[in-house]
Amino acid sequence: MHILGALDTPTSGTYILDGQDVSKLSKDQLAEIRNKKIGFVFQAFNLLPRTTALKNVALPMTYAGVHKDERMKKAEELLKEVGLGDRMDHTSNQLSGGQMQRVAIARALSMNPAIILADEPTGNISTVQAQEIMKIFQGLQKQGHTIIIITHEPSIAAYAQRTIHIKDGKIDKEVKNGKV
Repeated sequence: MHILGALDTPTSGTYILDGQDVSKLSKDQLAEIRNKKIGFVFQAFNLLPRTTALKNVALPMTYAGVHKDERMKKAEELLKEVGLGDRMDHTSNQLSGGQMQRVAIARALSMNPAIILADEPTGNISTVQAQEIMKIFQGLQKQGHTIIIITHEPSIAAYAQRTIHIKDGKIDKEVKNGKV
């Protein structure tokens, strides 16, 4: 995931993202790619704790220089899209785990990235909340978003149209629509 997310560069081989060899990019160029082309959803949510849901979602747009009115409007729309229109002014400690993960998904969408990387996005939430999160991801996928989910949970992997099983750092098998 770190290589896909341009957090690390490969020690061998080539990773081309949107026509660019990631290993040849500067730290600033990599940061720009992470901000504009990749949305991240982490198991631990990675929200700013004393910041409202609205401001957490707007944060990537702040770094990108989006005007305040525009970023707040988009952040509101995204929070409504993930079912948190009534929780925009709540801070992380006022939200459940599932709600925090919805904020993280809205934040990941804020720059309209080409790829959303979700690392164990249901690991810290209840089964019911996990099902709700996976339904959000399914809806986003139907809208045309590319979503890569890293999980150890077969019940979560079952939501995917395609799964790639990795064992000892290598592809063990690939399954498309339930067929090996």
